[in-house]
Amino acid sequence: MDTLTSSTLLKTVKPVTPCLRSMLQDTEITFLMEAHNGLSAKIAEEAGFSALWASGLSISTSLGVRDHNEASWTQVLEVVEFMVDSVSVPVLLDGDTGFGDFNNARRLVRKLCQRGVAGVCFEDKIFPKTNSFLGNEQPLASVQEFCGKIKAAKDTQTDDDFCVVARTETLISGRSMEEALRRAEAYHAAGADAILIHSKKKSSDEVLEFARRWGNRSPVVIVPTMYHHTPTDLFRKGGISAVIWANHSLRAAILAMQTIVGRIHACESVSGIDADIAPLDEVFRLTNVAELEEAEKQYAGGAKEDHKGASEPQKASTRSGGSDVRREVA
Repeated sequence: MDTLTSSTLLKTVKPVTPCLRSMLQDTEITFLMEAHNGLSAKIAEEAGFSALWASGLSISTSLGVRDHNEASWTQVLEVVEFMVDSVSVPVLLDGDTGFGDFNNARRLVRKLCQRGVAGVCFEDKIFPKTNSFLGNEQPLASVQEFCGKIKAAKDTQTDDDFCVVARTETLISGRSMEEALRRAEAYHAAGADAILIHSKKKSSDEVLEFARRWGNRSPVVIVPTMYHHTPTDLFRKGGISAVIWANHSLRAAILAMQTIVGRIHACESVSGIDADIAPLDEVFRLTNVAELEEAEKQYAGGAKEDHKGASEPQKASTRSGGSDVRREVA
């Protein structure tokens, strides 16, 4: 450690950023942008987002599987680890139902803490989960079972700032506002750091009613995928703590790829495509190739040249009796 210079340390240590807990407790609203891999996480951070949502739907889709817990929790964890390594802002994982019972959930939390993930959101449905926007009246876990899962997660976390967000699907399942409030109160008492109230209606009325009746007992998080026409100022005035833009990077990427790939197939050429895709220099910048080049100067020394010389020995030719005699030059 003594041999490291201060400039080296500045380059290798991530900058200190506000923790997710403080963002949720702040009086200013926080916006979390969806990401589904290291690249989308980096792009979101560069756009200015101060926190990220590691979406279960988006991660599953990017792996080519359905949002039905078909990707294992270890596969999801590996993706999220790449995301955390790519950015310096907090990442909140969409942990679905915790991939099983309280024991599965607490094991996931332990691994998330080891990898520097800022928090996890668990929903009160049953495993395996079904996407909230599919079907009607999805079954919910019992309040007792879900509270046990929250308690196990909080008892297991090794980072004091790690957040457990309790997501209730009560309104999604067509149940009453009163039940949503009862469930939220039980989850809050079990130790949840915030409540995510979900809705698939095209109006934000019911989530704003929930926030009003909840009365700031703990931070309220919303996901306005369906009620996206609602002006953001209404969320601010309604006391919402955080807004998650839950799947928009993925959907943007799908449309862009479909458009470009379709053009290439139709034209049987990539002529004229470059103006509508990222240049290779941008690919190299986003993956920080420049840092590797600088590191090679510091750590690799002349190793590359040595390897090149060893693999391509210089040769000299002499002639003897009309035949070539080759000898390596030492």
